[in-house]
Amino acid sequence: MTAPLPRQLPLPLPAAAEARGPFLPDASNAAARAWLADPARWPAARLCLWGPEGVGKSHMLAETAAVRDWRLLRGPDLAGVPEPGPAAVDDADCAPEEPLLHLLNANAARGLPLLLAGRAAPSRWPVALADLGSRLAATAAVEVGEPSEALIEALLLRETAERQIRLPDATRAWLLRHLPREARAVRAVARRLDRLSLALGRAPSRALARAALSDLPGFAAPDHDASVVVAADASRDTPRLV
Repeated sequence: MTAPLPRQLPLPLPAAAEARGPFLPDASNAAARAWLADPARWPAARLCLWGPEGVGKSHMLAETAAVRDWRLLRGPDLAGVPEPGPAAVDDADCAPEEPLLHLLNANAARGLPLLLAGRAAPSRWPVALADLGSRLAATAAVEVGEPSEALIEALLLRETAERQIRLPDATRAWLLRHLPREARAVRAVARRLDRLSLALGRAPSRALARAALSDLPGFAAPDHDASVVVAADASRDTPRLV
């Protein structure tokens, strides 16, 4: 008798390890792309991209830093007195205040470009240092909005392709009808669908798609859909459908 195949368990990977394909242009990021194309236009040589999680701020910031050979920094990692120089600072709204102020002042004194990214416009960041607040209030800011319908579909195709998820046409169409219209929701659903499919040993289906969506903010379950619940298997700590 052939022994049953072992269940394949998904390995938890840090978000940073997830591959990101080429940046996808959209009406939601058109204004940001126009500003990024010409740093000479930035008042005081500073620009901040702001908007909700998952809309591509980090992607645009990293691409800009790579193309222009600028340093790519993480706001939470800033410390001491950062060296001046053309730079792009991701999660700048989470940076320690004094190092961020030093970097803003040093670059401004030398006319060096500085690109920031955060979840809100810099004038709304809650800072205690008055000097930092005034610098941020004087920083040009451009919003990156939630994706258009066309970009939602493109993101779903890319996120599932990166995870080698083969969605049946009917399942993909169902997801596109019911996904919350947020970029982070698309990524979360693809990640959950991948884990469910691997843990349960089942091909992606509408039932799995609905389970992946079940507790996401903004998802309203269609009344005519059968109830699907994701539970934890106490013995294996893996999800199952009940």
